Amino acid sequence: MTTQSLPVRTDAPVRTPEPTTGRGGRRRLLRMRAGRQHHAGPLAYVLLAVMAILSIFPLYWTMVAASTDNTRVSQTPPPFLPGPNLFSNLARAWDEAAMGKAMVNSLIVAGVIALSTVLFATLAGFAFAKLRFKGRNILLMLVIGTMMVPPQLGVVPLFMMMSELGWSQQLPAVIFPTLVSAVGVFFMRQYLSEALPDELVEAGRVDGAHSLRIFWSIVLPVARPAMAVLFMITFVHAWNDFFWPFVVLDMTNPTVPVALTQLSAGYVRDQSLIMAGALLGTLPLLAMFIVFGRQIVSGIMAGAVKG
Repeated sequence: MTTQSLPVRTDAPVRTPEPTTGRGGRRRLLRMRAGRQHHAGPLAYVLLAVMAILSIFPLYWTMVAASTDNTRVSQTPPPFLPGPNLFSNLARAWDEAAMGKAMVNSLIVAGVIALSTVLFATLAGFAFAKLRFKGRNILLMLVIGTMMVPPQLGVVPLFMMMSELGWSQQLPAVIFPTLVSAVGVFFMRQYLSEALPDELVEAGRVDGAHSLRIFWSIVLPVARPAMAVLFMITFVHAWNDFFWPFVVLDMTNPTVPVALTQLSAGYVRDQSLIMAGALLGTLPLLAMFIVFGRQIVSGIMAGAVKG
């Protein structure tokens, strides 16, 4: 019995593996790895549970302290279960600190600062990342250099400037000095340098679009994930800012952190009342993250797989 070997085709195309070196090769390798499913082990779930508990505990303790009286909070060991006085303490903190007006002021201040920072930082980031002009690197280094200057050094001249403009004790004195931040400019510049291909900008130039048209039609859709993250970070920072609003505002027109100082006045501090005010000041941030958190996280993930 004889065996007959099958003919071997020599004209068949040979498929060579794609290179995994260089920028393009690394991108293809990341895409292949992104398509795989990764399963976490038990240790990963344990670590995530521990981190979640550590992250939630300060908020839980604030709620526990806000729901008891001052005597119970000062006892040893302290309480670890909520008490019956939560809503009464919240009502007292709302009235004594004028939290209604303070929350409206904080919403105006944080909203305007976050929107302006996102807009101006995206414009400046696009200019530093993709436009070519004289002195670009020097200007970028100056912007980064301002991050190294402590903001406390500019309080006195800034307060004098606000007084000369007639904005003392008014919200514009808090808003205008922080309409844009160097951190936001640097963050958007780094993101657009990687996420925005030069070919898209050149294609817009070929089609006759000017820089503002390219920014509106090409840059904004690409930068949307980073803009969402920057908006969230800036809003939280502006909402929690205490030092400069405390200097330039008074108790007749406060933001939330400034209003909370009213609760600590007196010879004996009511810790439960202070915690109730802190809980009231935190609830709007929690509500915003619950409503927009999924969009922000999905935007981050969409920006992470660009390339």
